[in-house]
Amino acid sequence: MSTTLRFRATIQINNINPYVLVSARRAARLKKGWRKPLPVCVRVNGKPDQPWHINLMPIGDGTFYLYLHGDVRKASGTKVNDLVTVEVQFDDAYKGGPIHPMPSWFRKALDGNARAKQNWNKLIPSRQKEILRYFSNLKSSEAQARNVQRAMHVLSGGKGRFMARSWNDQRA
Repeated sequence: MSTTLRFRATIQINNINPYVLVSARRAARLKKGWRKPLPVCVRVNGKPDQPWHINLMPIGDGTFYLYLHGDVRKASGTKVNDLVTVEVQFDDAYKGGPIHPMPSWFRKALDGNARAKQNWNKLIPSRQKEILRYFSNLKSSEAQARNVQRAMHVLSGGKGRFMARSWNDQRA
């Protein structure tokens, strides 16, 4: 069973992003020596009923930002400058990589092109996740066809723009 941290903190703001600062000492109680985004479940003032899954974002000195999603703030009835009770627990169920399933129309295209499939597998997980999230929001078959064509072109080594990036020999 993972440790659950409970502490009081004031919601602050970083640019437009409300957050609570998690000290290095507290973060070490969750996962000692962790320096990358730390997957956690969070509740603020006991809300939402089902803890929210999010990553603590490292600052670089062992402390982390706990950015508070709008749904969490709405459920807890909180805003910037409020003093809140925060519950944070390491998310043991977290699995890295894409959270959106690969659409069958994209899988079929990859299966038919060995080079594109090889280059897809070489992409960093966050890039794969970004592409699958984008594909999951495409509604029309025309948009799906247009985007799978662009993806296959750049993943096959062609130069072009896809997902607001210039691709040169499948690197973006």
